[in-house]
Amino acid sequence: MTRHITATAPTRICDCGGWTDTWFARHGGVYQIAIEPGAEVDLLARAGHEEGAPVTIHAESFGDTYDVFPGARPWGPHPLLEAAIELVGVPAGWHVEVRVQSAMPPGAAVGTSASVSVALIGALMRLAGQAVDRRTVATMAQQVETERLAQQCGVQDQLAAAYGGVNYIDIDAYPHARVRPIMLPPGIRDRLQARLMLVVLGRGHLSTAVHEQVIRDVADTPLAQTALEDLRRAAIVAREAVSSGDLVGLGRAMRDNTDAQRRLHPSLVSADAKRLIELARRHYAAGWKVNGAGGEGGSLAILCGPGPADRAALESAIAADGQGWQVIPMRVAAEGLRVTEHEEE
Repeated sequence: MTRHITATAPTRICDCGGWTDTWFARHGGVYQIAIEPGAEVDLLARAGHEEGAPVTIHAESFGDTYDVFPGARPWGPHPLLEAAIELVGVPAGWHVEVRVQSAMPPGAAVGTSASVSVALIGALMRLAGQAVDRRTVATMAQQVETERLAQQCGVQDQLAAAYGGVNYIDIDAYPHARVRPIMLPPGIRDRLQARLMLVVLGRGHLSTAVHEQVIRDVADTPLAQTALEDLRRAAIVAREAVSSGDLVGLGRAMRDNTDAQRRLHPSLVSADAKRLIELARRHYAAGWKVNGAGGEGGSLAILCGPGPADRAALESAIAADGQGWQVIPMRVAAEGLRVTEHEEE
């Protein structure tokens, strides 16, 4: 018997209020936009397996293929994948080939690791005959990073991957959070789509290392608490702006959020990000947001000026700048986690 399951989950940008979804912030709110490209997991399972490793991983973005025995230590090349497989499990007597791919460059700071783990957990749950509930999947994906891998991680990335769309995430007491979809006025989705630009800065990073630096240096200081309050405020402003169709207000919230990130810790807005922000400013961009935790590498979401010529001019300037920055084609993702089982002939 053979079963073929595919699962996809989006990434996210414009996460105004990010950092307030962490354990040390305790409470907060995050406005975010789910986007594609995200992550895709292709799972091919065959019954009747008796010898050898029960799982083979193909991490296609890295060119890695290797066998996995769930529960074995130390972790192999891709602990996130191995920990997710271990958490859900593989039915006894089956061999599972897991192919993972994403068009998003590694280390782009758009929550790709959460998208991968959400998609993989969703596919494995379908294989195990379990109901694929989005909230459950998001919770399990966050537990993979925080509990099994002992990494620093908020809750927003997994919820974006599971639910998709444009949302305000209300974190009343970490890790408990509620996803509140934002109802967009007519035409706003298309206007957002036309004006949003994702620029990857060319160097990947580990978000858990950025979190650890902030926790070590400033987490308990009055300055950090003030910055976190400013981040919470930026999320609310972004939510209200988009709800009313005010993209000028959204751009202001994005700028204010990036300034608050810098106040939380100066290293969160890198020299590369500052150069790109200045370039965007000179080309009449309405807003910019250092995606995710920030720090070296990663990416920026830019809300371009209102005219098509504004976006085109900025793209040309980025291409001519010679910094190795990359504009990633993207679109707003209306859906979150999708799991499909294919009929085998």
